Amino acid sequence: MDFFTELSHWTWWVLGLLLLVLEVFAPAAVFMWMGFAAIFTGFVLFVIPDMIWEIQLVIFSILSLLSIIIWKRLFGKSMSKSDEPLLNQRAQQYIGRFFTLDEAIVNGVGMVKVDDSSWRITGPDLPAGNKIKVVGEDGMSLRVENAS
Repeated sequence: MDFFTELSHWTWWVLGLLLLVLEVFAPAAVFMWMGFAAIFTGFVLFVIPDMIWEIQLVIFSILSLLSIIIWKRLFGKSMSKSDEPLLNQRAQQYIGRFFTLDEAIVNGVGMVKVDDSSWRITGPDLPAGNKIKVVGEDGMSLRVENAS
């Protein structure tokens, strides 16, 4: 308990800076707001140096929770929306597209040229030159069906 009774404004400022540094390594905009709350608590303690540690913790907790909730409400929804939600999911971008087989699908496995790359495909055995439609993905393989 001696640690809590000896809290000073410097303790809160150092804690705030440590939380801001932690935000760099674990970006979620949570530690940042907790860091700002700790720094602000340090300023309050600087102005009112006789404040007991329980009130300091209450101020820090309330400021942390309020700032995180306000941040998530104001900016949380807009940050999750994207104009290209499949940007890093290339296989899913091809679902619904049609291609022509360059090589036959043999034993349910084949290859197809898609834009500037070749993809492994799985589906029914089909001869080269046949039209196919991508209907799904299995990891790094595209599932196809006959589109002719």
